[in-house]
Amino acid sequence: MTYVISSACIDVKDQSCVSVCPVDCIFSDEVDRMCYVHPTKCIDCAACESACPVGAIFKEDDVPNAASEFTSLNAQWFEEPEVVRARIDALVEQGLAIT
Repeated sequence: MTYVISSACIDVKDQSCVSVCPVDCIFSDEVDRMCYVHPTKCIDCAACESACPVGAIFKEDDVPNAASEFTSLNAQWFEEPEVVRARIDALVEQGLAIT
């Protein structure tokens, strides 16, 4: 189990979650529109969830159905960031990036 950052983070990237994470498992690059949780480094402490000012972070089992794709996008970003960036851009363009 891990935590997942969903679409509410897109173009917000407040990064309060990054500062409270005890294992530094939340990442993004300057070109990213959101942050991502590393699925194997996350220790499920939940510190990030309450720190997020936009409610973008969910326990994996609690990710809303409408945001289920973000579970795989968070993991995929660590292997194929360009693919994920393109998908996020497409979701925003289609108006589908809403939790």
